[in-house]
Amino acid sequence: MSYKHPEVLVSTDWVLEHHKDSGVRIVEVSEDFLLFEQGHVPGAVKVDWHTNLQRDDIRDFIDERAFEALVSKLGITNDTHVVFYGDKNNWWAAYAFWFFKYNGHANAALMNGGRAKWTSEGKPLETSPASYAAVPYKVPYRDASIRAFMPDVLKHLLEVNAGRGALVDVRSVDEFTGKTTHMADYPQEGALRAGHIPGAISQPWAQTVAADGTFKTYEELEAIYGGKGVTPDKDVIAYCRIAERSSHSWFILKYLLGFEKVRNYDGSWTEWGNVVGVPIEKSV
Repeated sequence: MSYKHPEVLVSTDWVLEHHKDSGVRIVEVSEDFLLFEQGHVPGAVKVDWHTNLQRDDIRDFIDERAFEALVSKLGITNDTHVVFYGDKNNWWAAYAFWFFKYNGHANAALMNGGRAKWTSEGKPLETSPASYAAVPYKVPYRDASIRAFMPDVLKHLLEVNAGRGALVDVRSVDEFTGKTTHMADYPQEGALRAGHIPGAISQPWAQTVAADGTFKTYEELEAIYGGKGVTPDKDVIAYCRIAERSSHSWFILKYLLGFEKVRNYDGSWTEWGNVVGVPIEKSV
């Protein structure tokens, strides 16, 4: 069985064929922001998830006007087919995809396999950044249905306890069980308290990709989530450390498996683990 919404994925071959199309914009969003200058998909533009998408005064995303200014400078119109890719199995690319969807951008996709697949296939790279003329862009709406905040999660726990909802912790097992307060690659960052949100199930995001970085098949993904009681009839919230890994899982649940109700908890464990008074669990 094919994915429920296969249009949100394009292959590396598709990108090679269409990256010069006037209605297409290829966007690299990598955790390692230096990779772009070392070589990127020809014609691609760079988005730094930290400096471009986040405010510098408080921990929150940029507002609608700042988003419009950003994508306008990248030559992206409301009708542009935006294709994201990046390192770490498209983890950060999925984060940008989620934020574009939050801002109502209709035509967006991920390059399946990301940067690793592109380079492993020996496809061309260029080091000179592409430049495009600024174009008008207007955020049509912000889709609140795909974003959750702490009050939403607290309310959601009632649905979880009643069997009508699911809360998916996509971090590593050690983070989930409370063995560590931070992810292995970020020893300098983490929460004050270790553990997970009560009622959450552990489903590490990295288990959902194949060896070449592409997403696992529909059948494999359905078995992974369904085997843990995460089914399409439930209202689902995914979370991780700061909502970046859970964007990858949100993408799978919403688009590849076709769940109608799935949100990404923006505050995630960085917020939850630092707030006194909200419950936590630890398990092995």
